[in-house]
This record gives sequence, C-alpha cells and structure tokens, in this order.
Amino acid sequence: MNIAEAIAEKIMGQKETSTETQPIWDKNKTMHCLIWNGKKDIEYVEHARPCVTDPTDILLRITATTICGSDLHLFKGSMPGMQKGDIPGHEFMGIIEEVGSEVKKLKVGQRVVVAFDIACGQCAYCKREEYTACDTTCPSRVVEKMYGHRPAALYGYSHLTGGVPGGQAEYVRVAFADINCLPIPDDIPDEKALFLSDVVPTAYHGCMLGEVKKGCSVGIWGLGPIGLMAARWCQILGAAKVIGIDCVPERLRVAQAVLGIDVINFKENDVIKTMQEMTNGELDVAIECAGFDYSNSLMHKVEMAVGLETDTSEIFAEMFHVVRKFGRVAVIGVYSGYANHFPVGAMMEKDLIVKCGQSPTQKYWKMCIEKIQSGELDPTFIISDRGHLSDGPRLYNKFNDKEGGCIKVFMRPGCY
Repeated sequence: MNIAEAIAEKIMGQKETSTETQPIWDKNKTMHCLIWNGKKDIEYVEHARPCVTDPTDILLRITATTICGSDLHLFKGSMPGMQKGDIPGHEFMGIIEEVGSEVKKLKVGQRVVVAFDIACGQCAYCKREEYTACDTTCPSRVVEKMYGHRPAALYGYSHLTGGVPGGQAEYVRVAFADINCLPIPDDIPDEKALFLSDVVPTAYHGCMLGEVKKGCSVGIWGLGPIGLMAARWCQILGAAKVIGIDCVPERLRVAQAVLGIDVINFKENDVIKTMQEMTNGELDVAIECAGFDYSNSLMHKVEMAVGLETDTSEIFAEMFHVVRKFGRVAVIGVYSGYANHFPVGAMMEKDLIVKCGQSPTQKYWKMCIEKIQSGELDPTFIISDRGHLSDGPRLYNKFNDKEGGCIKVFMRPGCY
C-alpha cells in the first residue's frame, strides 16, 4: 500500500470501491482488451463485451487507442485506486455500433473521438464548460474526502476517478455520449483525430492557463507528448521564445529538429542557471507537463520511497525560481496527493499567478479541429511507435523505459 492509499483508507476507514453502477457485460459476446494486474503488469486478455446500459450511452467499436504518459503512473503503481482486472486507457476513438434511446446528436456508423473526461452536460459545472469538474459522474467518496469535492470521472484511470472501464480495448461503453463524443469529418484520419481525446486539448489548456500570447517567453518542463504539443501550441499562439526541458535524447531531438525550439538537458545543465541565461531572467510563463513521481534529488527520492510524500515539489521550485515577478505558472502534469518543501514563499513574494488542472476537453474541440483541418496543427509528429492492441504490454514497458526514444504509440485493435 502506498501513502496515498493509506491516507484514503484512513480517511474512510476502508479501501475505495467504486459506487458506480457497474456496466453490464454481455457474457455471450467477447472482445480483447488490456487489463491492469498490478505494478508493471499489463495483460492482453479476452473479456466480455460491454453493453449500452443507459439511454444516453453508446457502444463504440474502437479503431484507434494509445498509451498516455499519465497511464505510466498507473503502470508503476504510484497512482492509488487501481484494482486487479481494471481496463486502462482514456484516449480512444472509433465507430458507433449502438446508441441509447435518448442519444440525439449521434448515429450508428458515425466515427467519433471520445473525451478523456466524462461530463454529464447538465450540472452547473458542465453548463459553465468546466467539464472536468462535472458534479455527476465520479462516485468516489475517498477523493471527495481528500480534496473537498469530486472532480469528473475519467476513463480507465483508477477508482478514485470513477472506476470506469477504459479504451485500451476493442469496445467501450460511452456514457452521456452527446456531450462526450466529437464526430470526426472524413478528411481527418485516425492518426490525427485520436489526439483530440486528450493530448491536443490538454496541451492547449496549459497554454490557456499560462496565458501564452504573442511575444512572450515560455519554459516547458517535460517534453513528452503533452509537452511537445504544448510547445507547438505556443508557436501557434505567437510566443517569441519557447524552451523545453527534458533529458531523453529523442525528445530533445524532436523538440529541436521538428519544432525548432530551444532545449535544456537537465542531466547535463543546471536548469535554473541556464534558463536565466537564456531569458535574461525574464521568463514570462512556465508550463509543467511532467507530473508528480519524477523525483530528481536524493531528498525527494528518499521521502517518496519511505512514504513521507506522494508527490515531488522539485519542478515547482525550479519554475517559481526562474519565472519573472508577476509571471504565470500553468500545471497540467498529474499530481495526486501531498508534496513536501513546496516553495510557497517564492510564489507569494514574487506575485506569481499559478493555475492548474485537467483540461475541459469538450470546450476546446471546435477550435482544435479547425486547426487540424487547416493544416496549422498536425499532431502526428509525436507518434514514435505503432502497433496492435496485443502489443500493449510490450509497449507499456517500452514507453516507461523510454526505450528507443518511445514518445507516443498508436495502436489498432484486432476488430478494426
């Protein structure tokens, strides 16, 4: 049991179990999918197929799916709330096989991409387009006790976020389909459309939180798929200077060769000193795209190993140090619990504006799809590996180990 699970169990007096009405599985029809069996144990199995269980549902036959960098938190066992047999995956698209009686905007045979966040479309938060704060879809009492409120449910991302079966499968049930599905025009191939589920809108959300605009300078911590896409959005929005920070050679190469941005290899250079030199101490915006469990210093490694903290605050310390006074900090990497040594003094005394959170994906869809159709944004530059869903266990390991410079995988299920 890790510290976040221990804290959740102490708060509730029991382990988290999803109170969601579980999907009815059709025992007479099967599919293949990936399941989580434990730390670094992903398996490709035959599984009962999901059914439409609510009149606002659709049944989707998946044509493309992928592994998100945040899925690696599940893979490594550092995100609490996973249970043996859970189906992961929150980035997927496909063709509608069946629609519920109250679905109004979609039809059988239509090709759609699905938002990673599950919104109801009717609560006060959804009506304000704050879809990742949906008040309806996540039943977790533990996360409500931990955070004070329940955010929206997410596909395939632990029982703290609803315990909803994910899209690393051949079929998936999509709830509240009218608000959570985006019809895809024929001129956008799956290789581009898939990333409207998360990467493209999440990266844009980071830029919106950081108020990236023409002429500003931006530092991006983490050059995985989200960080690279955020860099591209910064260029589209007119940033004068974009600097990416990572240590993986292939990521740094893509950032330089494909995007043409400046980079800092944090294994070879002091990030604070180098960033100050590159920006004359006047970095306008910092965007965090890495997440909670990438500790660097011995102190944080020890504290996380012995359960004194769940998340590291090291990236915050770097960002707060180098961003100019009255600068802006955006956090879109995943954080789940508690961090020691958080630099609250620098945040206060430098008058920093700090914004964070999950992307309300549906809010950005119209603009994002227009950028793809116009050719201004081509998200396929992040794809490094392709495979079949059955390759999933191998690709999880490859992505986690960054083997061969794996940045983003594109997977087809067998039913496609």
